[in-house]
Amino acid sequence: MAGNDPFRSTNMSQQDDTKPGPPTSDYGATASGSNSRDIENAPADITKGHGKLHRGLSARQVQMIAIAGTIGTGLFLGTGKSLATGGPASILICYAIVGFIVYVTLLLLGEMATQYPVAGSFNAYTTRFFSPSYGFALSWNYWFNDAVSVASDLTAAQLVLQFWTVQHSWIVSLVFWVFLVGINAIHVRAYGELEYWLAFLKVITIIIFIILGILVNVGVNESHEYIGARYWHIPGAPFVGGFGGFARVFVTASFAYGGTESLGITAGETKNPSKNMPRVVKFVFWRILLFYLLSILLIGLNVPWDYPNLSNSSATTSPFTLVFKEAGSNAAASFMNTVVLTSVLSAGNHALFAGTRVLYGLSVTSPRQAPAIFSWTSANGVPLPALLLTSSISALCFGSSFIGSGTLWGWLQNIVGVSNQIAWFSIGVASWRFRKAWVAQGRSLDELKFRAGWTWPWGPPFVAITVAAIIIIQGWSSVIPTFSAVDFVSFYIEIPVIIVMYIVWVLTRPLRSPARLPEPGSDNGASTTLSGPRNPRSPSQTPLVGRRSSSTDRGRAGRTTRYFDVVDVHTVDLYRDEHEEEEGDRMDDEEREKRMKSTNSVQRTLWKLFYLVV
Repeated sequence: MAGNDPFRSTNMSQQDDTKPGPPTSDYGATASGSNSRDIENAPADITKGHGKLHRGLSARQVQMIAIAGTIGTGLFLGTGKSLATGGPASILICYAIVGFIVYVTLLLLGEMATQYPVAGSFNAYTTRFFSPSYGFALSWNYWFNDAVSVASDLTAAQLVLQFWTVQHSWIVSLVFWVFLVGINAIHVRAYGELEYWLAFLKVITIIIFIILGILVNVGVNESHEYIGARYWHIPGAPFVGGFGGFARVFVTASFAYGGTESLGITAGETKNPSKNMPRVVKFVFWRILLFYLLSILLIGLNVPWDYPNLSNSSATTSPFTLVFKEAGSNAAASFMNTVVLTSVLSAGNHALFAGTRVLYGLSVTSPRQAPAIFSWTSANGVPLPALLLTSSISALCFGSSFIGSGTLWGWLQNIVGVSNQIAWFSIGVASWRFRKAWVAQGRSLDELKFRAGWTWPWGPPFVAITVAAIIIIQGWSSVIPTFSAVDFVSFYIEIPVIIVMYIVWVLTRPLRSPARLPEPGSDNGASTTLSGPRNPRSPSQTPLVGRRSSSTDRGRAGRTTRYFDVVDVHTVDLYRDEHEEEEGDRMDDEEREKRMKSTNSVQRTLWKLFYLVV
């Protein structure tokens, strides 16, 4: 990036937290500083407190956040609903399909997040490479997704507490809410450290569960009987509810995997993103394989789909707790239930952080997509107004007192699951356009800081098409054999919301004056040709109608229509916001290389093990 990159000079002791960031150039320029004119015209209290996000997340914390994003309420608690809805075969197949889609999606996101580590992540990439109007709709939808996720996790806490028959469990939700807001209000390092240790606890517990699950299945259980695949052959199994039950599991699986795409959001606050982001995404596949699919297989083998209170309107029981209970120890079951409760806390912490950063990103784009007040940050780099608004949606969780915790959590789970799918679909579309732009403008693939070579060229269309198909078919059971209005709304309400938000931005967004590109061969066109390297600050980044550019219309490259703003892949700026390694990044890399090449074989082995684990 150029020298005025808003993410440079992130040393905590040297960063100026009251100085406005540099102006962003055009649509989708989501970074940690706002447009200079917007700051000048902003109220005095906003200008005074306007600062930057801090790169306070270490590689150790980001690696564990990768796990925390995929191991949470959805796995520990949502698998109970999935098993009761679809049966052991459906849950295994659906989680495997969604897991593979998520892995490919994260690789595509990793390419863009490593090249352009900006606040806003895939929302910014969708705006920049596909459509500003769709990016606006997606960003607000994803913010609402994160805000609802916090409410969902606080509701899930009430369900987990039912294992101990706790009265007035809503009080615990309130205590959790205060704790999460307090942690996120301190510093990004506080969020990262909490996530690290909660994730560490979950990893250890998952490993213990896998070992214990195998023992329970072979006979180390209360009945001292070999279970094997017995529960796959009971009435109704292995596919419960036919095709409708199978399709319905996709949304609960998507809820369980939700959060992985938030890794791109952490890129804006991650040290040395060019190295750390690829390291994170490369390990995700093995985490999915180990922590999800193996756990799902053991749950299907050890817990019958018709277990009492596994999932109903008033209760949802964690299959993990049931397996520990089956081992013959109530103390072990209570320990597992405690871990499930901490996973709820972790998931809520992660969703609150991500939602806050999405809202902050919306407020610092140019033109703004959210009120300027949400760009205000504290001296520690925390966007407090965005944090408070995001956390306020959590009041939804207290509706469980009127309609039942199980029912409310099921509806929220569907809404969040579909929103996750829309995010994955959008990542696929953004990557599709990003790759087309990279090739169309003649940039070498070797210039990419990270490239998942085996996903070229099929990865983006695969993600976009398969996720779109899943969104359409998963609500089958809400229509056939009988129509359920509430379930149908929870499955499909996100689609009209996206459409309405798109229309709102199309009708209200400011239209920029055309920016003309120099004609090929002109004196100042050498650095701005469409096929070769261009000035990173060239004006050609204004979105325009998505059609091939020709010699007769290059002069109209800045034109955009009121109702159609698909970005032209031939003119979108591929240089703006590219990350340049800083001195601290290079020092970290050199230190890592020195450790990995130590002449002491014992030290070298220990360091390799350390980096593999953390």
